[in-house]
Amino acid sequence: MNSDHPSRTSLDRRTTLQLLGGAGALLLAPTWARATAGPDLAAIRKQVVAQHDANVKRLQDWIRVPGIAAENHNMGPACAFTEQLLRDAGFQHVERVETHGQPGIFATLDAGAKHTLGLYFMYDVKQVNPSEWSSPPFDAALVDKAGFGKVVVGRGAVNQKGPEATFLAALHAIRGAGQKLPVNLVLVAEGEEEIASPHFADVVHRPDVLAALRRCEGIFMPFASQDPDGAVEINLGAKGVIELELVASGEHSGRGPSKDVHSSLKAAVDSPAWRLVQALNTLVTADGNDPAIDGWFDDVVPLSAHEKELIAAQIARSREETMLKSLGVKHWVRDMSFSEAMDRLAGQPTANIEGLVSGYTGQGGKTILPGRAVAKMDFRLVPNQTAAGAQQKLRAHLAKRGFGDIEVNVTGGYDPTTTDEHSRLIKVSQAIYHRHGIEPGLNPRLGGSWPGYIFTGEPLKLPAGHFGLGHGSGAHAPNEYYVIESSNPKVAGLDDAVMSHVEYLYELAAGF
Repeated sequence: MNSDHPSRTSLDRRTTLQLLGGAGALLLAPTWARATAGPDLAAIRKQVVAQHDANVKRLQDWIRVPGIAAENHNMGPACAFTEQLLRDAGFQHVERVETHGQPGIFATLDAGAKHTLGLYFMYDVKQVNPSEWSSPPFDAALVDKAGFGKVVVGRGAVNQKGPEATFLAALHAIRGAGQKLPVNLVLVAEGEEEIASPHFADVVHRPDVLAALRRCEGIFMPFASQDPDGAVEINLGAKGVIELELVASGEHSGRGPSKDVHSSLKAAVDSPAWRLVQALNTLVTADGNDPAIDGWFDDVVPLSAHEKELIAAQIARSREETMLKSLGVKHWVRDMSFSEAMDRLAGQPTANIEGLVSGYTGQGGKTILPGRAVAKMDFRLVPNQTAAGAQQKLRAHLAKRGFGDIEVNVTGGYDPTTTDEHSRLIKVSQAIYHRHGIEPGLNPRLGGSWPGYIFTGEPLKLPAGHFGLGHGSGAHAPNEYYVIESSNPKVAGLDDAVMSHVEYLYELAAGF
């Protein structure tokens, strides 16, 4: 990439040889270029550059239409706006799909191609505290960020509207250049990813949607895959998750007050807050680092020797101090080595407190005995754990220890997902990254979660993964951003990220 203007004018040397037909072009050209005359990449690239401002505006406009499922905020308009973006990008059929929760979207684009690719989108975003942001979180401000160049700042910028808008920009460029889209597309989107996808199955398992997905060769989610140093990891899977709240209340249990009372009454009245704390203590080991729920590890499949080899290869390319600094921590759990910590990140189930609230937390004291205490929690799951099984074990564990009065309110969850590293989907991702001078690592399992299980599991059993050049950060945090015009020669700006999706689609079509 051109270090002066990487996001607007760069074209990597290999692609240039492909376009010009110079010496060595045959060796460096991708599969589709050797098999046929191929698409006119120069014409597509010209469209990407010409459409740059429109592509940026499309992303900004999307960020300005938030949909926050956790607060049931603006979900209808957010869904409708996403539907229109898909129509504008060329999808002939775009349909809102009602669920038992927030609506999903089913869309198809028939290009008359031989093969069909599935797409997963989400249109919801996490909550925000505007006071923590350098600019309003839904203004989608373009700012200069040291070390990266011009970025868009806003909730959803990288998770996931930036990468998704980048893929849509690729469709606009292909059509604008008069080129034929090489694959048909089937897209399913949801508005509840950020609350652990409680109703996504309502979308995917609708008979006509399921029939369309059965025609797909695989499913992918657009992604900003590059770290600040340009490095890329391809995740072969992700942990599952259940998200829930544990509630102790006098009103529900009959032990403790049904409302807040004066703290002097603690001598004679049970405390729901202490009861919740005692229940939480039973869920983990003494240091809080391992789940201690009865039977929690019965179904866990430990990392294989090969998976450990993949992690070791990642570690060899990583800088521990950089990761620690970026996380704002000084030690891994139990002062483990970097290698041990990364093994746990891929292979260890977790029990995490997201938030713990009871009574008064404002300025000064209030001397009350709270009538209610709540712990927001998430539990990450690994093969062969299931979301349903984990819920059952948690409830049984609490009941066995006399905490059956603790309410367990599950808000969402799903199983782990895994895709074979030898699948066409993964191989094409590797090929495109290699073409851009990147040696991607293979990560056995993302420490986080996405609902890929619904594609990789029964009844579809399709490969599913992520792809895309580009960089962003701050998902779920203040000042979330996505790089638009890169000043970092190792990181793709928007235009190069768009072209990576163009390459990906043509390479996939040639190899199916």
